Amino acid sequence: MDLSQTLGQKLLLAFEGKQSPSKEIVQALKSYQPAGITLFCSLNIENPPQVRHLTETLQLQAREIGIPILLIAADQEGGQLMAVGEGTTHLPGNMALGASGSVELARRAGEVLGSELAAMGINVDYAPCADVNVNPHNPVVGIRSFGENPEKVAQLTAAMIAGIQSQGVAATAKHFPGHGDVANDSHYGLPTLPHSLERLQKVELPPFRAAISAGTKLIMTAHISLPALDGPDAPPATLSRNILQNLLRRQLGFEGVIVTDAMDMRAIRQGEFLGQEAIRAAQAGADLLLLTADPKDQERVATALAQALKSGELDLVETQNSIKRILELKRWLSIHATMPELSVVGCAEHAQVAQEIAENSITLVRDRQRILPIQLSTNQRIALLVPEIKDLTPADTSSYLKLSLADALREYHPYVDEFVFPFNPQEKDIAALLQQVEKYALVIIGTLNAYGQPGQQALVHEVMKRRVPTIVVAMRLPYDLAAFPEVSTYLCTYSIVEPSMQALAKAMFGFAEFRGRLPVTIPGL
Repeated sequence: MDLSQTLGQKLLLAFEGKQSPSKEIVQALKSYQPAGITLFCSLNIENPPQVRHLTETLQLQAREIGIPILLIAADQEGGQLMAVGEGTTHLPGNMALGASGSVELARRAGEVLGSELAAMGINVDYAPCADVNVNPHNPVVGIRSFGENPEKVAQLTAAMIAGIQSQGVAATAKHFPGHGDVANDSHYGLPTLPHSLERLQKVELPPFRAAISAGTKLIMTAHISLPALDGPDAPPATLSRNILQNLLRRQLGFEGVIVTDAMDMRAIRQGEFLGQEAIRAAQAGADLLLLTADPKDQERVATALAQALKSGELDLVETQNSIKRILELKRWLSIHATMPELSVVGCAEHAQVAQEIAENSITLVRDRQRILPIQLSTNQRIALLVPEIKDLTPADTSSYLKLSLADALREYHPYVDEFVFPFNPQEKDIAALLQQVEKYALVIIGTLNAYGQPGQQALVHEVMKRRVPTIVVAMRLPYDLAAFPEVSTYLCTYSIVEPSMQALAKAMFGFAEFRGRLPVTIPGL
């Protein structure tokens, strides 16, 4: 096949369909002969058997068309972002691993992710997140990061990559050159990282160096601008030749596949401009372009790339080398990929890994009034106040989970009454809760990113005024304590998955130690 026929290998497509490939994606496979498909939770996924059937059907379609093995990718990070949630092992996520401090657990978590994806026919994992989260206001990374210490993040990143790729699944270190110190979400606009190259070398880049040393097969770009490297009108790193070619390829020596973050994010120009943005990404050095399920967008990008190659706007040799890297990745998958039995997905051995991570991550930040371990008489009641679970960013699948903390607490004390309040409660919601809590011997409040939610902050402040013994648990970002420093007993779980809730209850009642250590600094403490 000549280059014009293989140019589609630079495309990762998406589609809407769960039981079988849609007519649109079958036609797109024939028309563009893409590198592969990204599966998304809302578009393609119900449960592991369904996913395996879908991926087998996609690979069969590809073989009939003559496409080399499809890259089938998904965001399976653990914790906050799990493209395949139902039926899989619910790992507590990266910041929980950071709190555990265990390189061994990070490697085993990678093995769990890799083997379960392999069993479902997914051969590329958009994980791990190698971002160093040093900004408490970061809306899109947060607990997806291992923490704020670059060296520790680097160690855990490398370990997880080794674990994932040991199962024949390609890992993807993201988001280069580092998305951990921004205060905006690139799904909605273009964040700026206002730091020098010297600072990047110290903070943002060490995990990516470690990922490269560990042999990561892919690195995903960040849609963030770096004026110190690209000037006052800096484009997203995804479109920056200086960042992808000079920094990533030449300075860091990465020889694998560069994949863009999703090209439908608003940091990238959309609509009629998307074709030109795709050309700029390819010119910058991106090998794979992660596209949406919109057939119009797929056509825009495929047409733009073909025209750019024909006109010379895309360099012929660079394009050939890019496609060689993609085909080399496919060769690696052909050699190393396995298809374990579906029984490994969510198996007892994997559940044990999740439980170990959880039990080693639960962090006791303070207990000034010595409330812990909880010791109540059998007839005393506990009020559990928790917010509604919702997705806080498009890179979030929390809403697919049911919070199980009440059930976990009832394993140790029968009288636990759960009160679910709106994510950002108003005065009337808080007033209604306050009427209840004074009846209880103990109040436990779960918070979800209360650091940026005035309603949750107000609720905690008001409960603390009631002088009822109170425990506050940050179930997501640990920074929440900065918003209510008067809290005397404060815990962090970094995750709402069931293993974390079970480990929390176990430690609160004194049946396990609090082993976790804060992997980030809480402002003001």
